[in-house]
Amino acid sequence: MPIYAFECAACGHEFDRLQKMSDPDPTTCPACGAEHQVKRQLTAPSFRLSGSGWYETDFKKDGDKKKNLTEGSAKPIESKPAESKPSSSE
Repeated sequence: MPIYAFECAACGHEFDRLQKMSDPDPTTCPACGAEHQVKRQLTAPSFRLSGSGWYETDFKKDGDKKKNLTEGSAKPIESKPAESKPSSSE
């Protein structure tokens, strides 16, 4: 269940509430008791999906190229063999 943030327009009291998406928003402020003054606030998510393991899909076939969604350009990731450095025998 998501946590929603609310604010009372009458007294300015801010509070959070854990509720289902289908539950109605509260109409009474728990601090001052004002009716129909409580409004839901817009908040930013508290997590971010990032890292090298987040791909468009992890269920593609072996021949398909995966796109890393954390990179802005969404370039296909290609595996390359490690380059060996030439040995210097001077």
